Amino acid sequence: MHTEPLRIAVVGAGPVGLTLALMAAQRLPQAQVTVFDTRTLEHDVSRDARTLALSLGSVQMLQRLKVWPNTAAQPITQVHVSQVPPTLEAGPLAPEVLIDAHDEAVPMLGAVLSYGALVAPLQAAWLALAATQPQRLRTAFGQAVSDLQAQGDEVQVDAAISERFDLAVVAEGGVFSEQARKAVQHDYQQSAWVGSALLANATPGRAIERFTRQGPLALLPLPANEQGQARAALVWCVNSQDDPVQPLDTAQRMAVINHWLPAQAGQVVGLSELKRFALGLNAERTLVNGRTVRVGNAAQTLHPVAGQGMNLGLRDAFALIQALSDAESVPSALRHMEWARAPDRWATIASTDFLARTFTWAWPGAGAARGLGLAAVQWLPGVKRRVARQMMFGQR
Repeated sequence: MHTEPLRIAVVGAGPVGLTLALMAAQRLPQAQVTVFDTRTLEHDVSRDARTLALSLGSVQMLQRLKVWPNTAAQPITQVHVSQVPPTLEAGPLAPEVLIDAHDEAVPMLGAVLSYGALVAPLQAAWLALAATQPQRLRTAFGQAVSDLQAQGDEVQVDAAISERFDLAVVAEGGVFSEQARKAVQHDYQQSAWVGSALLANATPGRAIERFTRQGPLALLPLPANEQGQARAALVWCVNSQDDPVQPLDTAQRMAVINHWLPAQAGQVVGLSELKRFALGLNAERTLVNGRTVRVGNAAQTLHPVAGQGMNLGLRDAFALIQALSDAESVPSALRHMEWARAPDRWATIASTDFLARTFTWAWPGAGAARGLGLAAVQWLPGVKRRVARQMMFGQR
């Protein structure tokens, strides 16, 4: 694209920011890329145990970058979605959907791993590449970006010093409760309790999503522990105003979880300490504002019901680098990127928002309607395949 150097600032060295920086370094040979992050290089990011659920498309993207940590990730080979009765009785119209990687002719539907297990190899790959090209690739860790200011065809990035770039990409977002409110927002009045569980009689690689009366309860398969016990990440969404989890001890929480889960999940026999996070929708109307682009949680924070937030951010990053490599100028690349990302972005935001809001509906028959919807997906092969493809690759 460019005969002149393209100066890119990447603000945020999380999974989306580092993936974008690596793609820019590899696919834009004239680009000068600087990665900013508040954490220092001495910080051991590998110890961050937060859980990430990635779609097959995201896994393939990271595999092409040669940063996918095979041994640290647990492939998802089945997804079982169901609803707590009473809705429909078990039988040909049971309110459940089973999506299997074998049926979709793919090796996996996605994978689950810790935040640190992904960011550590991404950071190592970036630092190794930057060491070979120090004039082109810079690392500004331990430097918080205090402001971004448009300056004609440039962006002024204020950190330890003020520098100007042709393009700034903001890839740090934080969680809903800590964010400034964006143009499109909704507080679901729900909280997510997250942690990890030990399982007995669980099918390896099976992810569970159970729709309860208060919100979704999900188990995402993790690699087994050193003793060979099956593990899963737990995401338990409940009403924030009438939180049934807060007053319970660990044994009581396990009993409630096992009561809600379907038989296909196995049994929870151990539970970590759980942490609580507020849930909401917080999204920008556009990804592009002048020469500043927002991706990942900086552009949209979603309810975890569909598990698509990280995947949406990675697709944003890929589309931006693709547009920059194909277009004749930065403005045309940004226009194309905005246009190209709109269908997938808004379809994902709308579908996630719809699913999250349905748990606040108290209308008579709402639960039965959700159950019928699940049954319809299971028994309409074309619809089920489309749902699976959307889950793996987004809107195409």
